[in-house]
Amino acid sequence: MSWHQIELGSALHVKHGFAFKGEFFSSAGEYMVLTPGNFLEEGGFRVRDGKERFYHGDIPEAYILEENDLIIAMTEQGEGLLGSTARVPESKKYLHNQRLGLVQRIDKSKLDTGFLYWLLNSSSVRGQIRSSATGAKVKHTAPERIYKVKVQIPVEVAEQAQIAQFLDAYDDLIAANQRHIQLLEESARLLYREWFIKLRFPNHEQTKIIDGIPEGWSKQPFDALAEIVMGQSPKSEFYNEDGQGLPFHQGVTQFGERFVTDTIFTTEYSRESEAGDILCSVRAPVGRLNITCNKIAIGRGLSAMRSRFGWQSLLFYQLKDYFVQEDMIGGGAIFASVSKKELFSQELLQPTDEVADSFDRFAKQFDEQIEALARQNVRLRQARDALLPKLMSGELRV
Repeated sequence: MSWHQIELGSALHVKHGFAFKGEFFSSAGEYMVLTPGNFLEEGGFRVRDGKERFYHGDIPEAYILEENDLIIAMTEQGEGLLGSTARVPESKKYLHNQRLGLVQRIDKSKLDTGFLYWLLNSSSVRGQIRSSATGAKVKHTAPERIYKVKVQIPVEVAEQAQIAQFLDAYDDLIAANQRHIQLLEESARLLYREWFIKLRFPNHEQTKIIDGIPEGWSKQPFDALAEIVMGQSPKSEFYNEDGQGLPFHQGVTQFGERFVTDTIFTTEYSRESEAGDILCSVRAPVGRLNITCNKIAIGRGLSAMRSRFGWQSLLFYQLKDYFVQEDMIGGGAIFASVSKKELFSQELLQPTDEVADSFDRFAKQFDEQIEALARQNVRLRQARDALLPKLMSGELRV
């Protein structure tokens, strides 16, 4: 395999996005306005449930994105997002907003589009983009800086395509597992709503409803149902990336994701979460949920919860239903947030022990399958991420 060096500007063009006007934004609609928040840190597209914005003004046709368009985060809206590249998942739905770059005019004699996606998300390219960025507090890049990025690539475009197909196979497996996880979670959520919202729980026909609540049920504050630990961030000098100490996490990055993986560790920690604890974000966006797969240290943006009665699966779906709309509670001048007092006082509908035991057993069956799939996805991502730099440098061939 023969490789050579080129500057990206010799093989592509990056188009600036359109400044869509805020007065035409809404929470629902046909066209979704993308932002850097729609990128994963490692690259890839994400939907921010409950936080998306749609547009109802006049839309220039040239800024409606097509499936598989490559877009780049030109502003570091969140830590590590600068230069992240994503593939648009669907045509005629997403809008090319300002602060995003659209990769165009790809010279197909030099670059395979699939290979380019992985190349742009490689550490070499991301590092060059970051090193040339401007801005004291918020980093920015520009097409002209991206054009100057130097890359080593296979001379033969067919060889580039083989590398892309190999890496895409990992993403395809991850996506299939994630769809299965979503179906399992939806099944558990629908069961929860059938029993606890529609009140069609086992033997409901023989249960009296008093003031809208089944006899023997009650509304209880969070702290009566769960042990709750509010996070507290350690000092930055105790952070490290060499695996010493506990993994440190300070936010829930994706609503509905079930297990946390971390690359930052800390050797100083006072607030810990045990494996299986439910994490709930207490700063913007309030109410995102996750479940830990190992013991971690939690920052001040999180709380960790464990059922006082051993009904951990029930508690998760109680919280998930309660926080179906993010930012339901809390407030703040800079960050939407919820205080310890506010969180502890929120009420949940608590069933009888018999109903709680029965639902928890059903939900655990879903949770065990979800855990197996989630752990498999962690291993797939780790394998893919380990292979990416080796494939991009030519150290490993397919």
